[in-house]
Amino acid sequence: MDGTRLTTVETVHENRSWLFTIRDQYGEPDEAILVPCEEGVEAWINRCTHEAQRLDTGRGVAMRDGQLICPKHGSMFDSCSGYCDNGEAADTTLPAVDVTVEDGVVYLTDDDFSFAHEGEIEDEDDGPASTSHIGF
Repeated sequence: MDGTRLTTVETVHENRSWLFTIRDQYGEPDEAILVPCEEGVEAWINRCTHEAQRLDTGRGVAMRDGQLICPKHGSMFDSCSGYCDNGEAADTTLPAVDVTVEDGVVYLTDDDFSFAHEGEIEDEDDGPASTSHIGF
């Protein structure tokens, strides 16, 4: 398999998400998340399309009914398509990161990114105070 081994589908499904740091072609870091999608997983850049709010602040992604919930304003993104049809981020789609699953193992196969490490870029904050209309 070409690509960098990340984790297993089972781990993502058990933990609801898996946060990792990637680097672009210029070496700049960014965060990405793996989330459950039906039998497999999908990978998205770890920020809301409305504001640069992290979806996973280091404690896992808030999810409900197959949707990722932005902790700041409550916009909900489909975990399989990345599309949002509500709230501040309505009619936008999360930027995708290409991954491939083989024998239950998830590999980073996106030519635009390289794997840096598991987890967040830095432990700089604990996330926003919520202004969401969604209760957790």
